[in-house]
Amino acid sequence: MITLDDVAQKAGVSASTVSRVLNNTGRVSDKVREHVKNVIEAMGYQPNSNARALASKRTEVVGLVTPNISLSFNSVLASGVSELVQQRNYKMLVTNSYNDKRNEINAINSFRAQGLENILVHSHALSDRELVALATDIKGLVVINRFIKKIAHRCVWLDNVEAGKVAAEYCLNRGHTKIAMMMHKHQSNDDKRRIEGITLALNEKGLSVNPDAILYGKGGEDLGRKLAKQLIESELEYTTVIAYNDLIAAGALNEFQDQGIRVPEDVSIIGFDNLFICTLTRPSLTTIHHPICEMAKYAANLSINLVDAETETNKDTHLFLPTLVERDSVYAIQ
Repeated sequence: MITLDDVAQKAGVSASTVSRVLNNTGRVSDKVREHVKNVIEAMGYQPNSNARALASKRTEVVGLVTPNISLSFNSVLASGVSELVQQRNYKMLVTNSYNDKRNEINAINSFRAQGLENILVHSHALSDRELVALATDIKGLVVINRFIKKIAHRCVWLDNVEAGKVAAEYCLNRGHTKIAMMMHKHQSNDDKRRIEGITLALNEKGLSVNPDAILYGKGGEDLGRKLAKQLIESELEYTTVIAYNDLIAAGALNEFQDQGIRVPEDVSIIGFDNLFICTLTRPSLTTIHHPICEMAKYAANLSINLVDAETETNKDTHLFLPTLVERDSVYAIQ
């Protein structure tokens, strides 16, 4: 195994000079720096990350806690984090919480036990109070896809009120005034904020939300089928459905079609997230684009910068905005 001392001896410099080149610190002439880098490359030397962490009392690793990386939304989120940490020469650890509070706490504690200060939390189980306490104790903790007022500067979040409003306005502009909703309940209250936006759009047209047309459940594509069946069996009047996410929308679309209900001619559907599945359904899904990859990159960068800073002076909020992606699942009523 090649050591730092071996590199120093081969390059004809001190070990401390090699260390300064590796860490890009201290005064080293450009000529010497280039020479040492060439020797490192020629010898195939790989720095010992554990030793570097001990020396700097830091671990250059970002930890991500997310519900389930096998789900499309979470895999896009993880991919965004991974891309950024590689750009910053960090490594990454990921753990699934499966929306269980104990799993989320154990994952965070495990990261801390390994010396991690850069921790990204995509939580549906922990309460606002619990996340505030963790953010107070962990310098680099950042909450993704959720807004908590007390730690707004540690939250990278989407304007879900605006998202609901954009979805509803699009439906209204295409002649739909009877809107049903398929929602997923979380600690994050995204559902409430989206319903608030939908309500605002309806109220601006002199209309109101029918509370009986707001259906809740837990799950993905199977939930969409379940809620579609509830709508079909109900006596509710609706011409369009706004779904909590694209998986629910896709499940509802399949159930409607399986029961002989045409989409979008009989019932229109609009999703949320703009995942790959939107292009695979027939008709393809109109949806609200959730810039989760960009948000994930931003959150990882924010976490690293928080730990690097001597004092936390930046109290900015980190808000992202939704956009509509028009496809074929919303019918224009003549």
